Amino acid sequence: MATDQGPAGAAPAAPVVTVAGPRVPRAEEVLTPEAVAFVVGLHRAFEGRRQELLARRRVRRAEIAQAGTLDFLPETAAVRAGDWTVAPAPRALQDRRVEITGPTDRKMVVNALNSGAKVWLADFEDATSPTWHSVVSGQVNLIDAFEGRIDFTSEQGKEYHLRPAAELATVVVRPRGWHLDESHLLVDGVPVAGAFFDFGLYFFHNAVRLLAKGPEDPNSGPYFYLPKTESHLEARLWNDVFTHAQRQLGIEHGTIRATVLIETITAAFEMEEILHELREHAAGLNAGRWDYLFSIVKNFRDAGERYILPDRNSVGMTSPFMAAYARLLVQTCHRRGAHAIGGMAAFIPSRKDPEVNAAALEKVRADKDREAAGGFDGSWVAHPDLVPVARASFDAVLGDRPNQKENPGSAEVVTAAQLLDIAGAGGSCTEAGLRNAVAVGLRYSEAWLRGLGAVGIFNMMEDAATAEISRSQIWQWIHNGVVLADTGEKATAELARRLVAEELTTIRAESGDEAYAAGRWAEARELFEQVSLAEDFVDFLTLPGYARLG
Repeated sequence: MATDQGPAGAAPAAPVVTVAGPRVPRAEEVLTPEAVAFVVGLHRAFEGRRQELLARRRVRRAEIAQAGTLDFLPETAAVRAGDWTVAPAPRALQDRRVEITGPTDRKMVVNALNSGAKVWLADFEDATSPTWHSVVSGQVNLIDAFEGRIDFTSEQGKEYHLRPAAELATVVVRPRGWHLDESHLLVDGVPVAGAFFDFGLYFFHNAVRLLAKGPEDPNSGPYFYLPKTESHLEARLWNDVFTHAQRQLGIEHGTIRATVLIETITAAFEMEEILHELREHAAGLNAGRWDYLFSIVKNFRDAGERYILPDRNSVGMTSPFMAAYARLLVQTCHRRGAHAIGGMAAFIPSRKDPEVNAAALEKVRADKDREAAGGFDGSWVAHPDLVPVARASFDAVLGDRPNQKENPGSAEVVTAAQLLDIAGAGGSCTEAGLRNAVAVGLRYSEAWLRGLGAVGIFNMMEDAATAEISRSQIWQWIHNGVVLADTGEKATAELARRLVAEELTTIRAESGDEAYAAGRWAEARELFEQVSLAEDFVDFLTLPGYARLG
């Protein structure tokens, strides 16, 4: 199993591998000895570098706290000035005008593949609560989908079946980020990275299967989304993982294609360098809005008033600092021959309220029109009903063209000051915004603890990213002594706890005593208060949350 070498002439020690998860139906089909050995090989080859990069994140955060600012890296100026492009996109990834996202449960697999979107982001990260059942059964479901044998029958008896292969969305898998472990697979007592587990199992089981379908099939290669990347050095690690994985299975170098989510403020200053590191495997960059806001709060949480984020629902892509981020992403991608993919439309259409639908759909349409006009090649939606809305926006600009990579985007040079102009967003901090952050964060945390990663809350599809921005804003407002504009009251831990208690009373009244008692609300309260109100800022909600999943 091992890929490293021992002392001169000595055979490497065989690792002690432990699979400790509870029983999952058909787990033996994905956790074969060969597949587990492949994941273990990734762990032994790259775990040391992963830990070094996680340590580097802490150093970088300390530097930002001391400097109170960020800038483009002087040591990589030659990369930004160089004449280079990424590898041409494969046929399946040429047209990405609408992408739908969601977890890998059986119903979602069928609905997403049938949705009419060009791409489905099959999500093992923010839209998945990483229970052992979810991460293992998700791999089973993807194999079944590629073999054409997946179906689903709802509790109401409704049957779901796949359309013909040529009509299906292209699958792009998002493994977990570098910071997350998979505690049910241990190597010499050490948990493997969730990233190695998700990527490794999917690639091992499906790379050859997909390539055998041929280039005419929308699912004809192993494609990935890379989350939570914070630097070009983290992209370099992914590139080396890809090279290793392809070599191990005898697959041509460059077969893997990856799109990187620019959802951290540090990555925004290294877009060129990230694409350069992955240039033989890169497919594009994506504007991950909510995690991007979370990253700004996390990194500048103690940098003073000019970095205090107003109510999260008042910050959109027209806010100057967000518009600058979008412009830079399009400019960077198209200069380097990569796709620029826009942000999420998370609205869930209501079957009961046509007025709510009409207002929300108009906002979605305006958002997608703006992205298409701004040079993006495609965008995300969270619900199948939004696919035609987004498609219409991009059809109007693209016509029969698969993308608009020839469009250089805005000619305006994006500066570091523009990317960091949080104060320029305007808006205010209000008790209504605080209440919304509590309501969304608390409700999401409870659902996550029950194994749900994508949750409909107030007609929006929420995932871990929106919970992160909710709880980080609460922390930031409290620790910066923010005075709420609508009440004049100061944001404090005591006020936040009062709002948590009031929200739990509301939830009990909505759901009834029996349903409330069946939930995990007490644990959700503990978790949410821990990550919102603790003196020391917790890097990710999912880290203490994972310990509670069991």
